[in-house]
Amino acid sequence: MPLHHTTTPAHREPETSDTVAQAESTGFVSEPGFANHPEPPCESDRPSGGVFSRLQDVLRRETVAGILLVVAAVIAIVWANSPFSDGYFALRDLKVGYEPWHLNLSLGAWAADGLLAIFFFLVGLELKREFVAGDLRDLGKAAVPIAAAVGGVVVPAVLYAAVNLASPGTLGGWAIPTATDIAFAVAVLAIVGSHLPSALRLFLLTLAVVDDLLAITIIAVFYTDEVHVLPLLLALVPLAAFAALTHRFPRFFAHRTWAAWVILVPLAVITWALVHEVGIHATVAGVLLGFAVPVMGAKASGEPVELAEHLEHRVRPLSAGFAVPVFAFFSAGVAVGGWDGLTTALAAPVTLGIIAGLVLGKPLGVIGATWLATTLTGRKLDPSYRWIDLVGIALLAGIGFTVSLLISELSFDPSAAAGDQAKVAVLTASVLAAVLAGLVLAVRNRRYRSSRGDTAPQAAA
Repeated sequence: MPLHHTTTPAHREPETSDTVAQAESTGFVSEPGFANHPEPPCESDRPSGGVFSRLQDVLRRETVAGILLVVAAVIAIVWANSPFSDGYFALRDLKVGYEPWHLNLSLGAWAADGLLAIFFFLVGLELKREFVAGDLRDLGKAAVPIAAAVGGVVVPAVLYAAVNLASPGTLGGWAIPTATDIAFAVAVLAIVGSHLPSALRLFLLTLAVVDDLLAITIIAVFYTDEVHVLPLLLALVPLAAFAALTHRFPRFFAHRTWAAWVILVPLAVITWALVHEVGIHATVAGVLLGFAVPVMGAKASGEPVELAEHLEHRVRPLSAGFAVPVFAFFSAGVAVGGWDGLTTALAAPVTLGIIAGLVLGKPLGVIGATWLATTLTGRKLDPSYRWIDLVGIALLAGIGFTVSLLISELSFDPSAAAGDQAKVAVLTASVLAAVLAGLVLAVRNRRYRSSRGDTAPQAAA
């Protein structure tokens, strides 16, 4: 999932201490562990202040993004198991769109293929930023969290496969427990970890970047049955135009919101539609578009302008406040079938494999790979935290949610029982991982608070 961290005062929550950026005379701000980025100036064509502006600022908060996810999922589960469940499934399966373009999709499919592309656009922006100007630029520095992310993908997949070895029909869901929902995870960390070292949050964010990259690769490679070459070639045209315009006129698009809506958004929609026709999951289009945006500031007129920062600032409220919650609403609604249905679902190999992968496999993979990387390379953990703190972060990585729900939809036929069982497992495992991580980190947070002898927050709230 994309990093719901921020690099400018406009993007960051106010209760920050260790991660509070220090303004520099150059106009840049600095945050530990991340590259310096210019603060997005106010856009000349948008009035400052107002209810809408304040709402956008609220939606950029990490805790709000996580809460909206949970609320949307709870509403879906309650509705899908109420006497009015027929209305939920009728809404989810309602088809809209233009059939000749193969876009006559259900609302649930529009949410998974279309709205989630907005979320993956942010993922693309974050990935490119970290590879070009962030921690992943220095592979030596990022070696340990990269290894942790790989371990957090491999071990859950192996555990799932081991549990489902006797059930070949469900082995296709091996990738479901490999994902981490960074919005949910960072929200939990923000709630319980006010005094935890900021280096812990940095470790989680770096791990999440690599996890996102691996998840995207898995979706593109393992969940593509057939690739249609002509739409793929055609998709390169609007994608190239999008990249050329953003690189040639970054200041124009940074200071003119209407220009992005009138010029860039149509190019993005055309790219998405063609990628959808290719046979690759359409959310990959969002990642490609994110990678097409320039990260380094353009200095043509003397003042650095980073277009990626501006676009992220504008798009994140739309993603956190609408796109991802709507996807969660349409994906999390599972008719459990009462207590008997729930117990049957929880005993299924699919469910056991996913829960084992997320709750056990993720922390085992993250901790094991971290230990192996530090042993083999001679690198040490940041001195500000201990291994027990890293256990809490590893447990947080077991919160699958958004991407795990997406992969579960790609793994099984919608009418198959395994699909519903996978969703029950993802929701159950995510809650378990959040609770276990919250308990560990809350205890450690109290320890850090008492050792410092004050109540000032020491990590991003």
